Amino acid sequence: MRPASLYEMVGQRRLLAPGSALRRAVESGNVHSMVLWGPPGCGKTTLALLLARYAEAEFVAISAVLSGLPQVREVLAEAEQRFNEGRRTVLFVDEVHRFNKVQQDAFLPHIERGSILFVGATTENPSFELNSALLSRCRVHVLEAVSQDDIIEALKRALADESRGLGGQGIEVDDERLREIAGAADGDVRRGLTLLEIAAELAADEGGRITQTTQVQVLADRTRRFDKQGEQFYDQISALHKSVRSSNPDAALYWFTRMLDGGCDPHYLARRMTRMAVEDVGLADPRALQMAIEAWATYDRLGSPEGDLALAQLVIYLASCAKSNAGYVAFKAAQADVREHGTQDVPLHLRNAPTKLMKELGYGTGYQYDHDAPDGIALDQTAFPDAMGERVYYEPVERGLEIKLKEKLDRLRAAREDARGKKR
Repeated sequence: MRPASLYEMVGQRRLLAPGSALRRAVESGNVHSMVLWGPPGCGKTTLALLLARYAEAEFVAISAVLSGLPQVREVLAEAEQRFNEGRRTVLFVDEVHRFNKVQQDAFLPHIERGSILFVGATTENPSFELNSALLSRCRVHVLEAVSQDDIIEALKRALADESRGLGGQGIEVDDERLREIAGAADGDVRRGLTLLEIAAELAADEGGRITQTTQVQVLADRTRRFDKQGEQFYDQISALHKSVRSSNPDAALYWFTRMLDGGCDPHYLARRMTRMAVEDVGLADPRALQMAIEAWATYDRLGSPEGDLALAQLVIYLASCAKSNAGYVAFKAAQADVREHGTQDVPLHLRNAPTKLMKELGYGTGYQYDHDAPDGIALDQTAFPDAMGERVYYEPVERGLEIKLKEKLDRLRAAREDARGKKR
């Protein structure tokens, strides 16, 4: 059922719309080397085949998973020979991100010379996975997961096509069953067609009709797309973190559940949420960090699925409570000062003087014991290195517990400034 023309392609309306730059290039046969970036089953291989067909070029496909540098050189040599004979070659490299730098560099002179039209397919972000030299010689086209309606269209074509599909086999299926299959395909046309084929085989024992009973068998394992080390993984953890930061517990719970459903290690999620408790909730609600540690410990004791609920409740709490990154910002500011000012001496009055020599050198001289001062604070006593002067890193926000902290620190800082002014 692979499309034989652009008109049979489902999905990718933005990229292949009539009049679009890529469509005009393909239909004219004036194609360019490119990288196709998109999820599984969205049409990357099909588009590469159509490029070769419209360009009247030889189509050669290799997989970065199965091919090494010797095979790459052999394929490139054959393409060079065809080029010298006046024939073009579309070289399709599936999973191109799995090639290392040396293997990717092997394509560069051939792309420049035009002996191959390079088409690389990847499910990973090319910015991170491909050499800049290769990217600079190719255009990156982003393909999207195919919508449920478009997958239904592909399924209906397969049911009607007698030469390539299931047409003529007497398969009966209603729209609801088709929509369930398309939903289970999760944006992957290839997966949708596979599920339909399995359902048709099972339906042969039920008079050719795909029933609810058939569907239950076919869709027993409805796993969603999730790559534990790939782009989707980092996109989803980013969505979880930003939903918590945005105080949207419903969205945060959704992304948390998506990641669990995809097989993400709950310990990883517990660690990341503990970080959220520190970075984004901070001192606006110190209970968040305590709850994160406790939820993590609870999961360690219970495991899945019982312990998942503790982590789910943590997600909800983190997203619902007051937020402040003031502690995070203060820490970064202090780090910047440490880098800028280098190794500053500790002021003499802050140093310990356990020996006679240290006392003679002035260690501890002038130190005021705060507990003996009025209100328990020696306001005119400095605590920064002399060359730096006083600094303000921590600026509490007016949310949660930090409202009280801000009121106290504002009063205290003003009093310190006043006391130092009087001392001067």
